[in-house]
Amino acid sequence: MKVQIFGAGAIGCLFGYFIQKAGFDVVFVARGKQLEALQKELRITGLIDDSISIDARRYACKADVTFVTVKSYDTQTAAEQLAGKTEVVCTVQNGIGNEDILTEKVDNVVGGVTSYAANLVDYGVVCYAGEGITYLGDWKGEGASVVAEILKKAGMNVEVVEDIERKKWEKAVINATINPLTALLRVENGKIVEIEDVWNVAESIAKECEEVMKAMGYKLNAVELVREVATKTARNRSSMLQDIERGRRTEIEAITGEIVRKAKELGVETPVNELMLRLVRGLECSILSS
Repeated sequence: MKVQIFGAGAIGCLFGYFIQKAGFDVVFVARGKQLEALQKELRITGLIDDSISIDARRYACKADVTFVTVKSYDTQTAAEQLAGKTEVVCTVQNGIGNEDILTEKVDNVVGGVTSYAANLVDYGVVCYAGEGITYLGDWKGEGASVVAEILKKAGMNVEVVEDIERKKWEKAVINATINPLTALLRVENGKIVEIEDVWNVAESIAKECEEVMKAMGYKLNAVELVREVATKTARNRSSMLQDIERGRRTEIEAITGEIVRKAKELGVETPVNELMLRLVRGLECSILSS
């Protein structure tokens, strides 16, 4: 069975590493300096210290299963490149809406949410920062059981769930609370809880998200969920913070932007989330234009 990692960044490389070590034929799709580095080797640090040779390429190839791990704003490009080239696609991306984009081009789409933590230390070097669990669910067609079997054989924690959409929105709530604040303040996740003034803002964001979830028919204690995740990942630097530090575009539109959009659709007020959206947009503009 051939497995493809489309978007060999931090989390993509971590998944691909585990899957290849389990004996699967794995192709890593990357670009730029990351591709150049991966064509030499992939190094994993942190909880594991290992280096392996991998098959790194610029473009997608035919595969049985493809994990899509690109940034949300590149999902449309991924869908177009993967059309007719893979039997099953599994996305473990941040944000809302990626699955729907992929279903336009691929028959079997699996939604995924992961709490595995990985940071890109340098080109070709990934820090395995925390063990987690990956939740999977069929979004279109059937494929979740196939993907789950691959991850189980790779020694990863995985669970197939009936309502993967709920898991996606729960992750979005966590990201919408932690990521913008860490990016704006340039701090690790733990500071969200440790600094009282920041936590007060985090609570306001989470409570608004909880109201959106409630209007969607989901019961969720968003404040406690965010506190738990921020505490467990205290030393982690959020993906949005890493994007800002590297002068790159963030996924704010697919996270906070989608929460604000859904809130307006349901008639829920989210002024603090709207403020976070505007501030991160402004921060992006100032960085990308400099």
